[in-house]
Amino acid sequence: MRSGLIILALLLAAGCSDLSQEQAQSGPAIAGPDQLPPSQRGTDIPEAVDGLIVGHRAMAAGEFEIALRAYTRAAVTHGPSVDVLSAIGSANLRLGRLGQAEQDLRRALEQDGTFVAAHNNLGVALAEQGKWGEAELHFRNAFTYDAGRSAEIRENLLLAIENRNKTRYDEGEAHQLLLMRRGSGRFLLLSTPL
Repeated sequence: MRSGLIILALLLAAGCSDLSQEQAQSGPAIAGPDQLPPSQRGTDIPEAVDGLIVGHRAMAAGEFEIALRAYTRAAVTHGPSVDVLSAIGSANLRLGRLGQAEQDLRRALEQDGTFVAAHNNLGVALAEQGKWGEAELHFRNAFTYDAGRSAEIRENLLLAIENRNKTRYDEGEAHQLLLMRRGSGRFLLLSTPL
């Protein structure tokens, strides 16, 4: 009986050494989590990859939901930094979630009031909601902090100024301001359609 156990142990050891040689030639039989394709890992982005980089690439590819997930993952790694909050706000903006985008971008500006992208994107979110006066303020800040280098920010600012001026009067109707004298030293400011 004892000799049978020894023979069985030798056979098992020989089988294991054969298996080890096969694995060395063909690669591992069982893949670890880092060797599995992304679809089998339980997450679409390995933890070693920076979520901000993945998010930026997804944004460039027009994959805004994927970008938002990557930026949210980056928030866990980096914390809610100005870069992460601005990126999350930008993704929400592209997804049409204007209120959420506005909130995220305002939080980013609380950390760094000179962050050009956050000012510009907050201006876009506000403009989309018809808040042209405040949008102009943020476009103006973005333009100032960018030192006027970006043509897109300049165009956003000009558009905001134009639309803010349109909202003061009925659309389609131009007005002229007139100063009328009313008695001794009194003047009345009138607005008349052109």
